Amino acid sequence: MTNRDTEDRLRRPARIRSLRVGELSVSYVPDGAVKMVPRSLFPATTDETWARNGPYVDPSGWLTISAGGLLIEHGERAMLVDAGYGPFTEPVSMMEHGMASMYGGSLLESLATLGRSPHEIEAVAITHLHVEHLGWAAHPEPGASQPAFGHAAYLVSHREWEERHTTFGVTEQVADALAPRVRAVSDGDEVFPGVRAVALPGHTAGQMGYEVTSGDDCLLAFADVLHSPAQVAHPDWAIVGEPAPDVSAGLRREVLGRLADEGIVGFGIHFADVPFGRVRRAGDAFAWQPLA
Repeated sequence: MTNRDTEDRLRRPARIRSLRVGELSVSYVPDGAVKMVPRSLFPATTDETWARNGPYVDPSGWLTISAGGLLIEHGERAMLVDAGYGPFTEPVSMMEHGMASMYGGSLLESLATLGRSPHEIEAVAITHLHVEHLGWAAHPEPGASQPAFGHAAYLVSHREWEERHTTFGVTEQVADALAPRVRAVSDGDEVFPGVRAVALPGHTAGQMGYEVTSGDDCLLAFADVLHSPAQVAHPDWAIVGEPAPDVSAGLRREVLGRLADEGIVGFGIHFADVPFGRVRRAGDAFAWQPLA
């Protein structure tokens, strides 16, 4: 991959990307994207910071944050980690939150391209209850009356569900749509062949990641421990609103160290068009090497 190719991918929303983890297949399932003002997402940064990190911002100066899900397939069986933003195809301006726009709408089409229908998804693991992670689990597709994955189990950590009314995007209506299908999971639970829940509290108190293991291969879907590949090289960058920035920074370093030292593939659901990658270490510094 050339430097130009990499820079293009760092600036655009994710496309469908797939790889193997032993006997399992994993695929990024695009739904949409959020365009962010970089300094609003990372308040400790400056204009000079982003002048030095130009490859991560598009020509308009926005940071691209993808929204979608992770499809995990084991033979005929399939599950999904996170469910995108939902059936909202018109970009919504949210400048009061430091965003240029947010939109979704393509997850079901992306699934179809991958040869799957929503009814083949037996479980949706929601890493945390933020609006761009639970979308299609709470909202019906156009013309339908039930959420697209209304037949599936919704896997949510105990603490995340208990504190659902404090999270971004969980209205009473959304909570009511999710509630009948929620199944609480705990750190270490096997939720699907080769897929284990991993507690990653910080971004939210009950955030859960998912580790995919088959044979000698391993992938960690680390949820919102990190929001951008730019943050890999700068794990001390706290995002706006983090309740305990020092704790979150420590967790980022811990996760990056494990990915680097154990040779685990990382999955960053918001990582523009480089969602799969390996972390390379040089002393205390880290770098993201895109895959697929």
